[in-house]
Order: sequence, then C-alpha cells, then structure tokens
Amino acid sequence: EVCEALNVTVTPGPVVDYLEGENATLLCHVSQKRQRDSLLAVRWLFSRSDSQEALMVKMTKLRVVQYYGNFSRSASRRRLRLLEERRGALYRLSVLALRPADQGHYVCRVQEISKHRSKWTAWSNGSSATEVRGISSLPWERGAFLGISFLALPPPLAFTTDFITASFLQCS
Repeated sequence: EVCEALNVTVTPGPVVDYLEGENATLLCHVSQKRQRDSLLAVRWLFSRSDSQEALMVKMTKLRVVQYYGNFSRSASRRRLRLLEERRGALYRLSVLALRPADQGHYVCRVQEISKHRSKWTAWSNGSSATEVRGISSLPWERGAFLGISFLALPPPLAFTTDFITASFLQCS
C-alpha cells in the first residue's frame, strides 16, 4: 500500500526556455524516502498541450534504462539520456538537439520500492513537472517557433539588421 508521497522536484522550472538545437537538461530531485534500503523507479513522461502524457523513458528499480513508444525508436533513443547523478536522489534527463516538437510538459514520476515478505512493495510515489519552451536559433524564425507572429512587434521598431542582431544577443 502506498502511504506517503515522496518529495520530488524538477528543475529548472516551472517553465524553461531553450534555443532550437541546444541540449536540454532536466533534473529530478528526490527526497524523504520512507525506507532506508528502498530502490527507486524513475519515469519521465511527455505531453504537448494537445495530447495525453506518454511514457518516454524509465529507470527501473535495478537501474536499467528502458524507452517506450515513439521514444523507443533508435533516432529518439539517441536524443534521450537518463542518468542517475546521485544514487536515490538525483536523476538527469537530457534531450539532445532540441526540435520544435520537443516543446511541452515533462513530468518526472518516482516510485519507492523495496522487498517486503519476499515481494516487491511500493511504499510511496511522487511527481513533479516542468514546461520546456523553444526559441529558434535563427532570429527571423523565432516568432514561428514560439507560435508568435512578428506582426505583434511594436510599430516604432524597424526590422533592420541591428534589430536582428540585438534580438539574437538577448537569447544567448
């Protein structure tokens, strides 16, 4: 029986912006385990605003990494990394070479498990999330990548080379 919640926090968050092509690093911090010798199963789920959560990747209680659904395809697997940074406390999800399709909500779900009377028993659960937003690395595509029209620019700003350079420097 699951009795208490683990304290799970995802950083950075609650919203983080990355440039297209950059590598995103999301950290899942876990604390307040109930059993000293318990093991953790860590799952990362992903959803866009218009879709259900989908399980991306899981680190089992025995620290084996498994990929799921569309994320199990070799091209996706090469772009995802799940590592245990600090045993039972810190897990890092890396999404390499971000694309517009990577924008969305990332949820870290953790389950605390240990042997009890020769059976694996779940003692507690916890979850936390962050939203990853993207900004195009090309100044003239930024609006399209974020779903914002350049027509929203204030009228006094001229669309000049100086403006593009200044805009690019703000994001780096």
